[in-house]
Amino acid sequence: MNTILSGSSDRSVRLWDIRSGQQTQVFNGHRDYVYAVEYSPFVINNSDGSPNVLCSGSLDNTIRFWDIRSSKKQLYAMKLDEGIGCLKYIGLKKKINDYEQKSNGDSSINLCYGSKNGSICIWG
Repeated sequence: MNTILSGSSDRSVRLWDIRSGQQTQVFNGHRDYVYAVEYSPFVINNSDGSPNVLCSGSLDNTIRFWDIRSSKKQLYAMKLDEGIGCLKYIGLKKKINDYEQKSNGDSSINLCYGSKNGSICIWG
């Protein structure tokens, strides 16, 4: 992948080609500064298996999911109580019960995000 994401005070999310330095796509829909952007590990209807979903967090109290195949297609928006300052996908091991974890390495992918009020939340 030869791209990088940026969030901006102009409320946009931008996808850049790092080889050419050129902007390739713009995603609009947030109503306040975009402080956090992240490639999603999830793939939607993509034959080559490369990630084609990104997410963005904003001070407008939303996390939005975008299909990078179309800069106009917002897939989903989560409305929250506070503005979003950071987000990150992480794998968390599944528990069998309170005392043991699965030993086969099974984990689930979860979106963790930090809000303006200082709380950290896990979604997934």
